[in-house]
Amino acid sequence: MSSDVQPKPDKRVPWGRRLLSYAIVLIVGFLLGFAPMWLMFRQASGSLASAERQLNPVKIENALASAVIDAQRGDYKGAHQEASDFYTLLRAETDKGDSSALSPAQREGVQSLFAQQDEIITLLAQNKPGAEGRLSALYVSYRETMSK
Repeated sequence: MSSDVQPKPDKRVPWGRRLLSYAIVLIVGFLLGFAPMWLMFRQASGSLASAERQLNPVKIENALASAVIDAQRGDYKGAHQEASDFYTLLRAETDKGDSSALSPAQREGVQSLFAQQDEIITLLAQNKPGAEGRLSALYVSYRETMSK
């Protein structure tokens, strides 16, 4: 009787092959989760870049408006810093070229504003009362240039 019983073949998968299968399933699962997150990241990065591009002209105008208000209040030191920030931000934006938030006509128009930079900064550094009028005129010129 015992000679008639044949051993059943061992259907177990070898441990190396089983480990390899688990590793493959794990990698595929990781990639299935990674791909949608990567696509969402790309979309969010694009949205962020667009929002920053739209925000830059507002930052520039805000710096100039703050300088005008501070100069009118007699805070020439604060106005000096904000006017300096205005020119720094404006220069950085115009130096971006075609990737700038400013149109070519606007980039060309702001070049005349840079001609006044040294004079305005000097007036503010010396606490000269005429600086408010110059800053107000600069603000009006900037707004006109940005409306082009």
